Amino acid sequence: MAPPTGLELGSWPRPCKTSRNPLPVGLVIPPGWVGRSPVCGCEDPSNRRSALGLEAGVAAMTVPVRSFSLLCGRLGQVPALGGSAAQLVGVPGAAGRTFRGFRSSGVRHDAIIISGTEMAKQIQKEIQRDVASWISLGNRRPHLSIILVGDNPASHTYVRKKITAASAVGICSEIILKPKDVSQEELLDITDQLNMDPRVSGILVQLPLPDHVDERTVCNGIAPEKDVDGFHIINIGRLCLDQHSFIPATASAVWEIIKRTGIETFGKNVVVAGRSKNVGMPIAMLLHTDGEHERPGGDATVTITHRYTPKEQLKIHTQLADVIIVAAGIPKLITSDMIKDGAAVIDVGINYVRDPVTGKTKLVGDVDFEAVKKKASFITPVPGGVGPMTVAMLLKNTLLAAKKIIY
Repeated sequence: MAPPTGLELGSWPRPCKTSRNPLPVGLVIPPGWVGRSPVCGCEDPSNRRSALGLEAGVAAMTVPVRSFSLLCGRLGQVPALGGSAAQLVGVPGAAGRTFRGFRSSGVRHDAIIISGTEMAKQIQKEIQRDVASWISLGNRRPHLSIILVGDNPASHTYVRKKITAASAVGICSEIILKPKDVSQEELLDITDQLNMDPRVSGILVQLPLPDHVDERTVCNGIAPEKDVDGFHIINIGRLCLDQHSFIPATASAVWEIIKRTGIETFGKNVVVAGRSKNVGMPIAMLLHTDGEHERPGGDATVTITHRYTPKEQLKIHTQLADVIIVAAGIPKLITSDMIKDGAAVIDVGINYVRDPVTGKTKLVGDVDFEAVKKKASFITPVPGGVGPMTVAMLLKNTLLAAKKIIY
């Protein structure tokens, strides 16, 4: 099968007039970055002080610019940057060192915050353009059908976000709502009907399902070519064999963040904390596989940890890691003493905890964000990090299903 082209491999931007590598969208630059452009090293006089227009002491800001191109045909390998992603802006705490186009002031700086919200907006614009182009050629508008069971508030919130985002990019959608006591047989009948409906491009069943329903059976009841969540056994199998498939949206979101941010994975140590079959496992598959295979991977050395990994052993692994991806569902699992300077940290965790100050419930990840950002080179926030990107990648899968690119 020929590799997909266009949207499915990412739509990479044109470089700026003086640079080969523009900054990615959705990065929050912390106060104090000085010198020339931290990426391109432009000689343009307007860039002498900073291509970002920043001086020491200004407030952090979101940079509304486009993403990195991937060089040499290897996803995650960016040799033009001269090394690790941390070198893009200088390793925190590395006094007096000079990198490509950047001279360190010798002062430790906070991590660059990756705004998944801004990055998702950019991807949705790309999808919206592709949908319009697809329809202009006389094709049917993509259609997403979501099966929602029960009255779980979180599930209803997630589904509303998916429906809203689908509408924004021009994808039709529908919710098929069923009570929590619905039988497994009825759900399978619904998936059978949707499988045969030519107007339906993609199908997903919002998880979790009630205990009396076997999630694996229901997910396997969706036709692989309409399985936009990527949970069907065939899609998972093809993912593990480095073949083109629908990739689970959260794993795809993490991979897209890494690619668009320019975080290097080639030959790097990566820790994935969490081994779920829908998140941790596919993330690990994407990152460790060969960058020259049919479905290119990250060529990283990946360690998977889980709930039975002793905390002291987890710390040993994370202190060696260049990239840490956390999807364990444990608040503050990763603390600042567990990472090395300049590591990239991607937080997939979703936890609701009581704020001791306000007494209200708030959403947090698995990382001690405020402490870890003082040592990391890149970090994703919760909320506003992987979550919005997950929705964007679901929409991308729906468009791919409509265009019948994978199958």
